[in-house]
Amino acid sequence: HILQTLIDGLKRLEYRGYDSAGVAIEGAAAKSESGIKMIKKRGTVQAVSDEVFAQKDIDFNEEISIHTGIAHTRWATHGVPNEVNSHPQRSDLQNEFVTIHNGIITNYKDIKSFLQGKGYQFESDTDTEVIPKLTKFIFETQGGTKLLFRELIEQVIPHLEGAFALVFMSTHYPGEAVATRRGSPLLVGVKSSKHVVTDHIPILYGDDSGDGSHSPFRVKRMNSVINVSVEDAGQMEMEYYFASDASAVIEHTNRVLYLEDDDVAAVHEGNLSLHRVNRVSDDKNAPENTRRSIETLKLELQQIMKGSYETFMQKEIFEQPDSIFNTMRGRVDFETNEVRLGGLKDHLPMIRRSRRLLFIACGTSYHSAVATRQILEETTEMPVMVELASDFLDRRTPIFRDDVCFFISQSGETADTLNALRYCNKRGALLVGITNTVGSTISRETACGVHINAGPEIGVASTKAYTSQILSLVMVGLMMCADRISMQERRREIIEGLKQLPGME
Repeated sequence: HILQTLIDGLKRLEYRGYDSAGVAIEGAAAKSESGIKMIKKRGTVQAVSDEVFAQKDIDFNEEISIHTGIAHTRWATHGVPNEVNSHPQRSDLQNEFVTIHNGIITNYKDIKSFLQGKGYQFESDTDTEVIPKLTKFIFETQGGTKLLFRELIEQVIPHLEGAFALVFMSTHYPGEAVATRRGSPLLVGVKSSKHVVTDHIPILYGDDSGDGSHSPFRVKRMNSVINVSVEDAGQMEMEYYFASDASAVIEHTNRVLYLEDDDVAAVHEGNLSLHRVNRVSDDKNAPENTRRSIETLKLELQQIMKGSYETFMQKEIFEQPDSIFNTMRGRVDFETNEVRLGGLKDHLPMIRRSRRLLFIACGTSYHSAVATRQILEETTEMPVMVELASDFLDRRTPIFRDDVCFFISQSGETADTLNALRYCNKRGALLVGITNTVGSTISRETACGVHINAGPEIGVASTKAYTSQILSLVMVGLMMCADRISMQERRREIIEGLKQLPGME
């Protein structure tokens, strides 16, 4: 069941085109439940699946007390596609620490040189391999003092530079998993056999222990852990899923929480706890968020299946009438010509008083802003700037407190767009998000925004998200000129044009 769950999750993520994959599970190696077995293969997820179920030393009918596993699909950036360079990466031949990683470690050469000087041997060409080896090095330098797994990882991540979403397993901590992120998306799916009381999990900090202990499982700090209600007392089954995308877990649970940068999530003895090393954010303007919400996804399994279509892109092209309708549903009243965007309503006076509007994005999202710039200038009668996020950052574009900056991203996790958002936030501009993903980093870090309601887009080439982004930006312009008498005739023409779109009959 564990292996099948991992492989099915990888297949949900395979659509973006990967060249190798691998899994690691506990309780299946060396006749010991504390062992970790890794199986990796170049090629498709199906190739890994075939390799897994061809293993002679795994008893697939055996019941084990440890139920932890990790899996990963890789697109080669450091090293050629092969089994050695595939993830999970390990600390040594005994698999004492194993890690899966999305992102790039920019200082891996410095860490690698340091560890080689300490006698560590490297077997792959990846940047990821330095992470489990650094973890083992820190573990071995504790002088016999065994840290909690979460505490050990908290000592590792300050040494890493770049972007990463990481999940760790270890033979020293059987049945446990620790995950953390910085700059790459990571969520936790929560599945329980009974009702979970809380919809929020408090964040614990490195200095919150009070009695000098960092253990999240002492009585003083149990409020950080998911617990069952009194009426549900007794044996309760819990499952936790760490994933980079909700599509990997939706067939198991629709209850997820999204980790933020430098969060550390630890699973121990069936409990999930969230931690941060430092209470103070690097961004002084960012409000302190002392808890993470468990959200209910409105995604359904059939939405991420191809159905009768040959490809996801073909499916999404033909879904555009539905996505157009969903983007405007409840927002455009064709009887009264009223446009309502609830996410912008409270900030509309500030947007109207602004000096200029900046639309910052990458790729297809950038082109949606280019496509609507003329109509936005016409309807808002304000200066409109459209910026490619990477170029915007390279130029260190001047931003003022009376600017309004719109950040457009289908996923809400685009790295350059996020960096531009934080750049503008430090300069006091009003931040507005235009995304297709509830709970994404952009939707959390902006003051207000518009959810485009296009539904999940699996195909790499954007189709329905692009059209929904254009519609959302047009609605922003229509909402801003609603009180201008001189614009009423033109505004009616635009709304009538929207009414003629496919799916609106």
